[in-house]
Amino acid sequence: MIQNSKIKLSVAIATFNEERTLAACLASIKSLVDEIVVVDGTSTDKTLEIAKSFGAKVILTDNKPIFHINKQMAIDACQGEWILQLDADEIIPPELSKEINSLITNYQLPITFNAFWIKRKKMFLGRWIKKGGQYPDPVIRLFKKGKAKLPCKSVHEQMQVEGEVGWLENPMVHLPTPSFSVYLTKDNRYSTLTALELKEKKVALNFSSMVNFLFFKPFGVFFSQFIRHRGFLDGFPGFVFAFYSAVHWTSGYIKYWEMEKTSEIEIEKYWV
Repeated sequence: MIQNSKIKLSVAIATFNEERTLAACLASIKSLVDEIVVVDGTSTDKTLEIAKSFGAKVILTDNKPIFHINKQMAIDACQGEWILQLDADEIIPPELSKEINSLITNYQLPITFNAFWIKRKKMFLGRWIKKGGQYPDPVIRLFKKGKAKLPCKSVHEQMQVEGEVGWLENPMVHLPTPSFSVYLTKDNRYSTLTALELKEKKVALNFSSMVNFLFFKPFGVFFSQFIRHRGFLDGFPGFVFAFYSAVHWTSGYIKYWEMEKTSEIEIEKYWV
């Protein structure tokens, strides 16, 4: 076991049924990090077996709707001077691994960066998505311990950082949807979170909001991704990604309407 004073870099990962990608993720950082911390939301597949085979420190908890809560738990459990927070479907290529190692090894004051943006290459329907606003798709994932945290309020939130944030040159690889079925499953979960956010904001359920979330907002998202950011250059996968990104808002609004309105209907009215 590495002593606390010698732990230069820890990796923090939250998991739930990630046997499909976790091994590749951990294999990509095994020689880079000094400590692996996995917070697992009670997986029912081989996730825990895989994590332990890489020597990870595993913490069991429940699978919370806001998954960032478990990510923050993993961050808090890390002992390294630097923390690399990853999702189980992300891979650190050799070029990025070398860059990270060089940075934390040679980090010297008066460098003021307490965290770093990392670009991501995303694959969708078997193709790297280069347009549609999906690249460089930056995320803050490398940071000094105690200098960054997740707000834990939204699925798409970024780290809150104390101090300045720099950029790393090399991208990581993101493999979130190995099949369209997986994409739909994930979007179903995300649209439920969007519905809960609309509920928390107490968005009015009226004609104006209906037109906004069923027409204007989806059209705006599709136009931005497919036309403005030239998603059409990614071919059919680019169209599908833009279309379903737009439909996400429609699904979220309908779920929100259902949450609010169906609770007002007396169950006896179904029995006619």
